[in-house]
Amino acid sequence: MEHTVSGVGVLDKSIAVLLRLETGPASLADLVRDLELSKPTAHRLAAAMECHGLVRRDTGGRYVLGVRLVALGRAAAEALPLGTAAAPALRELRDQTGESVQLYVADGERRVCVAALESPHGLRTIVAMGASLPINQGSAGKVLRSEPSAVRRGWAESVGEREAGVASVSAPVGDGLGEVVAAVSVSGPIERTTRNPGRKYADAVLEAARTIEAAIQAGNVAAP
Repeated sequence: MEHTVSGVGVLDKSIAVLLRLETGPASLADLVRDLELSKPTAHRLAAAMECHGLVRRDTGGRYVLGVRLVALGRAAAEALPLGTAAAPALRELRDQTGESVQLYVADGERRVCVAALESPHGLRTIVAMGASLPINQGSAGKVLRSEPSAVRRGWAESVGEREAGVASVSAPVGDGLGEVVAAVSVSGPIERTTRNPGRKYADAVLEAARTIEAAIQAGNVAAP
């Protein structure tokens, strides 16, 4: 596997380790095999990142992403002006639906949560700010990929697609020039959202998206 991207070898290899762990836990042997690193190099990189909290060990001794990345992800999300500008619309959406709400932006084959508010219910969907999720799963992914059904209806829904027992509805946030820059979502347990969540939440999610778009077009925030 080619690890050279920036030209700084140790950094590129360290990032390769983190990207591998993003897909799931890995033993030292897994890192050696999957990244085509020597055993001493893989051990040295993983041990160094463990010291900095970027990597930790699970109960089985495998390497997993470290908790320090949670704080870094939150800080990165909070630095995006889009999340700040969307806050009023997200609060209104959460209060109107009673469910958790999120704002996602695309990042290659992933979607990243740049703003989130939790439902007041004890049983609720929790997505942390900075969370990186597959873009090919969930209603937000459909919107960010501009799937035909999402484009046709103006919104998308998913039921148990990314996580069993959870349904969501998302709408695209445009930049006023025809480009989708984010997806605003409402999500919750199927027992409340039902298996046809679009019927309950599509109008509210669309309204939130239009409010966020108005903030972008008014120049209150730069699109990412």
